[in-house]
Amino acid sequence: MTAAAPPPCDWQTAKKKVKERGQYLLESGIWSDCRFIVGTEPHQQVFEGHKLFLAMSSPVFEAMFYGGMAEKDPIAILDVQPDAFRALLEYIYTDRINLTSFDQACELCYGAKKYMLPHLVEECTKYLWSDLYPKNACRAYEFAKLFEEPILMEKCLNIISNQTQEVLSESSFDDVELSTILTVFDQDVLNVQSELELFTAVTRYANRHNQCAAGNPSNEASTRHPTLRDAIMKIRFLTLSPQEFAEGPATSNLLTEPEKFAILMNISSPSTTVPMPGGFSTSRVRRLQNRNPRQFEHIFAGSSSMDTSRTSMIKFYAQGGNPSAFTEESNNEVSKKLYCTRVPLRLTDCMNTSVLDCAVTFTCDKNVCVYGIQVPAQDCMESEERQSTYTELLYAHLLDADGSRLTYTHFTSRVPWRSLIDISFNRPIYIQRNKVYKVGVVLHKTGLYHVGQYPSQSMCNGVVFTFGQGRSGTGDSVRDGLIRSIIFSISPSNQNAGNAHATILMAGLPGGPTEHKFP
Repeated sequence: MTAAAPPPCDWQTAKKKVKERGQYLLESGIWSDCRFIVGTEPHQQVFEGHKLFLAMSSPVFEAMFYGGMAEKDPIAILDVQPDAFRALLEYIYTDRINLTSFDQACELCYGAKKYMLPHLVEECTKYLWSDLYPKNACRAYEFAKLFEEPILMEKCLNIISNQTQEVLSESSFDDVELSTILTVFDQDVLNVQSELELFTAVTRYANRHNQCAAGNPSNEASTRHPTLRDAIMKIRFLTLSPQEFAEGPATSNLLTEPEKFAILMNISSPSTTVPMPGGFSTSRVRRLQNRNPRQFEHIFAGSSSMDTSRTSMIKFYAQGGNPSAFTEESNNEVSKKLYCTRVPLRLTDCMNTSVLDCAVTFTCDKNVCVYGIQVPAQDCMESEERQSTYTELLYAHLLDADGSRLTYTHFTSRVPWRSLIDISFNRPIYIQRNKVYKVGVVLHKTGLYHVGQYPSQSMCNGVVFTFGQGRSGTGDSVRDGLIRSIIFSISPSNQNAGNAHATILMAGLPGGPTEHKFP
């Protein structure tokens, strides 16, 4: 995008609306004061912009141009496609959103996430909802999983469960990630006549990618990266008749001869002394027999808005569909948000000059649901005492022991000096007892923070959190002084027998952070 000829005299008088003037500035490039090199060769393009316009719409651009993250011009953006960046600029300058395809919506949604434009994310996500078909359901699920859009994930699973035969028959299924195939095969409700349809799809996938699962060591199913064998072991072979198995899977090289014999023996006689191969499904329940309308479809069917930075409500349902008392509105202790506060042994000052990154590993002795964390706000300087608040800008996330991101949030808001800030993740996460997790926060605002030293354990409502776990001997010491509290709820699995699973309802928290004074 290059600057055009000098604008006509008094051009402003012909533009009645702000969006018309913004469109003119974007197209003409007059008064531009920043440049972006977008995309990768040979498709790179140069875009001109106006710092004020961009910062006015995005806290990321604000930090980029007027904060501690200031970058040199021109700014290289290699992870966004030029067409998507052009559409993003058009939205910023004119409020216009012109979505024409599923692929475009995915690309634009990525850019909107990156630059914290929640309304644009919402519109892209709604477009994706309306453009879901068996052909793109798996790809949309992968997109939703990558960018942690739980409502879109659930809608994709609805289509996969209700139109499984169409999904499996699409050629696009041959290009999905193995982890997606595992998710599909994990579903208790699938619209298939028999498990042969799943096995046929896996066989086609193996041929497409020149993979062979037979003969792999059984312990490969426990490796970090999913394998084709992991998918095969989820197929419910015991729901087939001996003839179906003999004429289908038994003729395939995806199973070893001993596995074929053991499976056929178990199909023919439930009382056989021959055990099923290790890790293979022992279920004899046909998926179609369990078929009911998906339990939570009504929750998402009418969803028209969502807060992409915060989640305020979570409900747990026990197997069988009976709702438990796990809601924020309930007075039951199970649903109450709790604060595992780390009482500081000592507080020291830390000046953030650019980007301050802190994290801490932890375990807890009970299953809990983590909502977010609590971090300290800045201590004001003498020159700043005139104002009671300032604008905080940070990023926070929750990781598992392997470093995989479970949830995150971008936070920007006016907060009081010397307060504690409640940061809610995009979605609550159900975590398991005695497993190692890691919470981290990255602060982008320059200023003075109080960093603490804490005891290794803290207890709240009978739940013991142990910090600094899983890092001994690795040489990877993490600075954890900014994580003051973990916000959580006690899981229903600690109160009731049986398993539970979580359904996330997207709803914005009441405006502004919760204020707590320093001890």
